[in-house]
Amino acid sequence: MAVEQPLPASAATPGDQTRIHNIGYRNYDGPRLGRSYATRSLYSQSLRGAYGLGRSVKSKVLPMLLFVVMCVPAAIMVAVAVATKARDLPVDYTRYAIIMQAVISLYVASQAPQSVSRDLRFKTVPLYFSRPIETADYVRAKYAALASALFVLTAAPLIVLYVGALLAKLDFADQTKGFAQGLVSVALLSLLFAGIGLVIASVTPRRGFGIAAVIAVLTISYGAVSTLQAIADAQNSTGAIPWIGLFSPVTLIDGVQSAFLGASSAFPGAAGPGSGEGAVYVLVVLGLIAASYGLLMRRYKKVGL
Repeated sequence: MAVEQPLPASAATPGDQTRIHNIGYRNYDGPRLGRSYATRSLYSQSLRGAYGLGRSVKSKVLPMLLFVVMCVPAAIMVAVAVATKARDLPVDYTRYAIIMQAVISLYVASQAPQSVSRDLRFKTVPLYFSRPIETADYVRAKYAALASALFVLTAAPLIVLYVGALLAKLDFADQTKGFAQGLVSVALLSLLFAGIGLVIASVTPRRGFGIAAVIAVLTISYGAVSTLQAIADAQNSTGAIPWIGLFSPVTLIDGVQSAFLGASSAFPGAAGPGSGEGAVYVLVVLGLIAASYGLLMRRYKKVGL
């Protein structure tokens, strides 16, 4: 608090504009919320930023548009099912995210660089670490925020499908089981895609480069794997199809859910992995998630040094 104490009139000469200010500083004696509060705040701010909340209108356009694009097909399917009194939904809960994987990839490509590349570009990461927050806190908050944003994006249309199925008076037990399986699938997808996207985005402070790199990794890997699987199917090498699927994030999720979540495989000839091969898929998915977290930790230990 600043208290101005001007000199006595006798001590000042005419026309003298000099002033002496006695600025009294007091130590902060209020509550110190610590690392956990700072980490929660960073998580909340990053999650809001993933949908442009608290930012400019321009920043809200793309994430909100992609959210609408994800939900509109589900709403149309529900309307058709209710109007035609169908006995089942046109698409299984576990298949929806695979069908819409291009939209999900675009969302990751746009929001992963927004989450971390701007901090690198404007050199604000060392400022985070100057407070009671450590590397692990920063990585966990960013990873959890993007994974949560992805889960919202992928789970929302499943909720639309589930509510529509109940309105259409479809079997409650079957729909609840399928809905739960779909939630498990998109939870794994969210963790995997968020980790890959953040690792790629953390390499460059240029948001444009990060967007291009994430799109390239997710789409090129899927296109290459799908092409190789189609070639293997054409040559009647069906045994190789499940193993080829290990080299793309999208086909990894497809393999896990077709092996353990009762989903129909999108692989050529529906040649999805069996339980033994499915265990390898689960290990690869969990390994990639752990590796992504480890690489982020290693990356941010060196930031600002």
